[in-house]
Amino acid sequence: MTELRLLGPAEIRDLAQLLDVTPTKKLGQNFVIDGNTVRRIVRVAGVQPGDVVVEVGPGLGSLTLGLLEADATVIAVEIDRRLAAQLPQTVAVTAPEVADRLTVIHQDALTIETLPQSPTRLVANLPYNVSVPVLLHFLEHFDSIRSGVVMVQAEVGFRVAAEPGSKVYGSPSVKAAWYGSWRTAGNVSRQVFWPVPNVDSVLIAFERHENVPGDEELRRRTFALVDAAFQQRRKMLRQALAPVYGDSATASAALEAAGLAPTQRGEQLGIADFVALARVE
Repeated sequence: MTELRLLGPAEIRDLAQLLDVTPTKKLGQNFVIDGNTVRRIVRVAGVQPGDVVVEVGPGLGSLTLGLLEADATVIAVEIDRRLAAQLPQTVAVTAPEVADRLTVIHQDALTIETLPQSPTRLVANLPYNVSVPVLLHFLEHFDSIRSGVVMVQAEVGFRVAAEPGSKVYGSPSVKAAWYGSWRTAGNVSRQVFWPVPNVDSVLIAFERHENVPGDEELRRRTFALVDAAFQQRRKMLRQALAPVYGDSATASAALEAAGLAPTQRGEQLGIADFVALARVE
């Protein structure tokens, strides 16, 4: 491990002033100003020397430096042009001995389908407004990602990690479960951010399944059923899925063929149940 000087409140504000960056809600920008929190995220993620970590939304570089300190190679994806241009310079000045292990890509994370190296982990303080789409996008396009930890809005994190039957279990829970197993990995104080957000944050950790349930076509069919089931989550599945199958009688027949009761609701089904239904011809 290469011990580095991480960014604190003064450095973060100085960088923001230098770049004329005002954190925006539109881009979900809340910068981490606490080194202990950064090291905690890296520790919970289990980052090892030699890991190739993809970081989405590095901002001013707080977490990036923490990942480099753990002797990982970092591919940072940043949508903000000014931040993307500044990050290599910040690392070059703050930690020149590890600067060659950083690659910055100025692009919208939701449009990325190739990276210069195959990432083994995803570790990020995700912009709250796009956290679930970004997670699912990277898991879909980069099957080399075996595990990761992301910091997200608490409400979103609890939803992603929820089990069937939970009040917050929904479409994100099922889709995330296609790729791996998820757990909440600790709360994060609002005070470690600048500006201080008006929502709570949590860490969620995941481990990718050795094998996903099926191919791309099956995934699409499964996710379409998930979307329909939770679009009208209070309805029985035979009604909620009627638009997919044409009518409730056909939906009932498909559910029964998959070993499911037509009177169940979407929140009672796990990923295996939705996959079984998607497999019914």
